[in-house]
Amino acid sequence: MVVPAESDNGTVSFQRYVALGDSFTEGVGDPDPTRPNGLRGWADRVAEVLSRENPDFGYANLAIRGRKLPAILDEQLEPAIALGPDLVTIYAGANDILRPKVDIDALAERYDDALGRLAATGARLVVFTAFDPGGSAIYRPLRGRFALYNEFVRDSARRVGADLVDFWRMREYRDWRYWDADRMHLGPAGHQRMAIEVLDTLDVPHALEALPLVDAPALTRAEQRRENLDWMRTMAIPWVHRRLTGRSSGDGLDPKRSTLLPID
Repeated sequence: MVVPAESDNGTVSFQRYVALGDSFTEGVGDPDPTRPNGLRGWADRVAEVLSRENPDFGYANLAIRGRKLPAILDEQLEPAIALGPDLVTIYAGANDILRPKVDIDALAERYDDALGRLAATGARLVVFTAFDPGGSAIYRPLRGRFALYNEFVRDSARRVGADLVDFWRMREYRDWRYWDADRMHLGPAGHQRMAIEVLDTLDVPHALEALPLVDAPALTRAEQRRENLDWMRTMAIPWVHRRLTGRSSGDGLDPKRSTLLPID
């Protein structure tokens, strides 16, 4: 059993952090060509802070974009446990509940079992609810499914003693300036805000500050229509096509950090 250590100043110090999940954890929407998969993301930002207090710190990120919950558990759970982490974060399920035919009860039951296994390692475990799509005309019809799934996640977190980052209740994410242009992933400001939330949840001292929010230029109605049509053509339709053909944006991709390594 791995137990997080206490540093000299009385705060918790982590040595081995493993992040599991999909595009949210991989860092899609926060580009950085110097990093694996060309992405930074909130998990990298958290790891950067944790590494400053511990020269022996190692960080692995097993997340791959497009992964649904069963694939995340099948591909990432055992490798994560084998790394002997003292901190684990996991975000899973959002790609599943977007599909109306998915059995949310069965999904939640499998997730609950996996969270129990991770918690049993003794690692500090952080889980997330899914975001609230109520502010999106496109995703709003699925809001009830998101709400139901989140209740299962909250129950599981309480049962296994995990820390919970309640993305659903973070109302600032109704502001599209936190999101990438694809309207599906967090942008740099959104990833920075999530990193702050995770560190605060862990009671880790840090100096991270919110990034400035960039206002989009005011558009006429005609320009808004053109922008929405362009989004449908370049983002939404390819996403739907991948789903209909059984493909994923993560096909052929490897995890960005498959083993514990120092963070640059």
